[in-house]
Amino acid sequence: MFAPNSYRVRFATVEDADTLSRLAERNSQQPLVGRVLIGQLDGTPAAALSLHDGRVIGDSSPRTGPLVATLRMRASGIRAFEATPSLPDRLRAAFASYNGGSTVAPVPRDGHAEHEPMRIAA
Repeated sequence: MFAPNSYRVRFATVEDADTLSRLAERNSQQPLVGRVLIGQLDGTPAAALSLHDGRVIGDSSPRTGPLVATLRMRASGIRAFEATPSLPDRLRAAFASYNGGSTVAPVPRDGHAEHEPMRIAA
């Protein structure tokens, strides 16, 4: 591994199209499609990973190996985050299972449920 300040991982932008094309040409591969993560070593793009299909392109430098591992870890984290339901959805699911999956019917204002016979004082 290398020091955390020697690399940077970020999403590719439109301005990175030429850089991604050059990296793909060096590897004799097609350019990456979809959302792409770019890994930079010392400020220079050295590897890229497509979140769409998981393909990686990069320099053949030995320093690129740990960067590719970092890109794969970051991609896994992004996919896990995107697959996780939102907090409100998780809370609704938790309360539904806590209540047995049913909802509680409101009690009328007079204090008697509809299925109970009304008691009249004699």
